[in-house]
Amino acid sequence: MVRRVLSLATGRIALAVLTVIAVLALFGPLLAPQNPLATGDHPLAAASGAHWLGTDYLGRDVLSRLLDGSRVSVLGSLEVAFTALAIGAVPGILSVHLGRVFEWVTLRLADTLVALPFLLFAVAVIALLGNGLSQAMLVTGALVSPLFYRVARAATLAVARSPYVEAAIVSGASIGWVVRRHVWAKVLPPIAVALAQTVGVGFVIVSSLTFLGIGVQPPAPTWGGLLASDLGYLSHQPWAPLAPALLIMVTVWACNLLADAIRDVSGEAGRALVNTRKARANRRREADPAPAPAGGVR
Repeated sequence: MVRRVLSLATGRIALAVLTVIAVLALFGPLLAPQNPLATGDHPLAAASGAHWLGTDYLGRDVLSRLLDGSRVSVLGSLEVAFTALAIGAVPGILSVHLGRVFEWVTLRLADTLVALPFLLFAVAVIALLGNGLSQAMLVTGALVSPLFYRVARAATLAVARSPYVEAAIVSGASIGWVVRRHVWAKVLPPIAVALAQTVGVGFVIVSSLTFLGIGVQPPAPTWGGLLASDLGYLSHQPWAPLAPALLIMVTVWACNLLADAIRDVSGEAGRALVNTRKARANRRREADPAPAPAGGVR
């Protein structure tokens, strides 16, 4: 699947952008030219050689705060996505194989989680457990998990009625073996699409919570927190919110672009793409004349 995604221009662009974001998350605090928490004597300064993106209302270097805050934003979005994957995908696959009672219970739980507004629920959990980003992301991941549940369940239902799966069950194969051998390969592509989309949703969720001051307390920098603080000084720096907003927008766009690329190369569409490229390669080989032998014909 990775080779197919890289064969598409959209897949290469999305992976390149997300690689840059991952590098910022890993090495952003080390690349920060100044201390992101150190205040200065020149608040709301314009861009200069000393401060490439200017300073905020306390004189702190904006570029350093963006680089330092990238790790929190990326880790928070990944925590949302993988929590939702773990909570939703496994019950979705097993609901097809473990009987009517397990299926009914998991379906009702999924319907309940869909009905809960994640932002209000996250605020309520933080009020009970304390203001921390990890618990907020875990709760939000649980509320997003019905997406993976329904995707995994739909893909598993399509495979469960296949003759080779029924033959494996009749021959005495365990549910775990059937899932590992037959089901997982068919369920993986739609789950990969949902995972890429959920990472983008996670960025929006983390930015929304930190914009409201939930999860990470100032002065710790986050992209959402920088956006919120810059909005209060638009009369002095109308361009200030552009940098954090652009980072959030580009990251979410790259996640959605990657999800589209995975969808385009998986399933029937992926096989059609491979067959089309093979046909084009065969036509090119047939169209190219055979090279003449060296030295001529004797």
